[in-house]
Amino acid sequence: MTTTNAQVRDYLQGLQTRIVAALQAEDGSARFLSDPWQKAPSELLQGSGVTQILEDGDVFERAGIGFSDVSGPRLPPSATEHRPGLAGAPFEAMGVSLVFHPRNPYVPTVHMNVRMISAGHAGQEPVRWFGGGMDLTPYYGFEEDCVHFHAACRDCLAPFGNDKYPRFKDWCDTYFFNRHRNEPRGVGGIFFDDFDEGGPDNGFALLRAVGDAFLPAYLPIVQRRRDMAWGEREREHQLHRRGRYVEFNLVWDRGTHFGLQSGGRSESILLSMPPRVAWGYRRQPEPGSPEAELLERYLAPRAWVEPAVQD
Repeated sequence: MTTTNAQVRDYLQGLQTRIVAALQAEDGSARFLSDPWQKAPSELLQGSGVTQILEDGDVFERAGIGFSDVSGPRLPPSATEHRPGLAGAPFEAMGVSLVFHPRNPYVPTVHMNVRMISAGHAGQEPVRWFGGGMDLTPYYGFEEDCVHFHAACRDCLAPFGNDKYPRFKDWCDTYFFNRHRNEPRGVGGIFFDDFDEGGPDNGFALLRAVGDAFLPAYLPIVQRRRDMAWGEREREHQLHRRGRYVEFNLVWDRGTHFGLQSGGRSESILLSMPPRVAWGYRRQPEPGSPEAELLERYLAPRAWVEPAVQD
């Protein structure tokens, strides 16, 4: 098999459809708005996609999942940091990205992204590389949820070598970190970028494994926590922690920067933002509280699961 852009596109569009159907069934109260878009050709970018978003549901206050397939005459600087030989090359980038913000503060926010970039100068065989991952951002810590999520991440990567989960977990812990606050965004998961090991067929297979693992990794957690009772204290804490999420996405996230620098569709790029958020000046949780436990126990990077069985 030789991976083509068309094969990757077909998989990504199908993945978006499957996830939307599963989330729709889980929430049940409101339907996803489907917003197909076509970007008018410009000197920076052209392409199309579909943004699907659910707002004000019973379970999800905002759940956005977007597919995009864009191309341009020059890779933006954020995409050539590790590939200087491709600086200025024409490119095609496609991916599915999602962020789900639940209503109940005991249900964690989740992010997942899988993507491919293909680029090459004139007369050059295109180079394809892959990226993505998924990570969990709880507002209240539950050991079994973190273990379940990380076990799903570990197991989906096991066929690609026992080194992948430890590598991609560490990468996730390092990447999803608010350096300006010296604080992780959540409890991590896996993250990989600029991946071309074993060629494009292997990279595409790994992308599919991560995409297919998302629903089994996240939905059982939603089902365990969605009906837990909560009040104003939990809501205030959730809104405050969402502020940290916004800070990371706007200040540090390479995907957000890539989209905005390349002239992407702002409404789709920023679908990851929560609908309601709060900041409090020097706000700190009470010592010994469940809110403090999140920071002290759960947001400190740690080994949530045993490594995969060695060959």
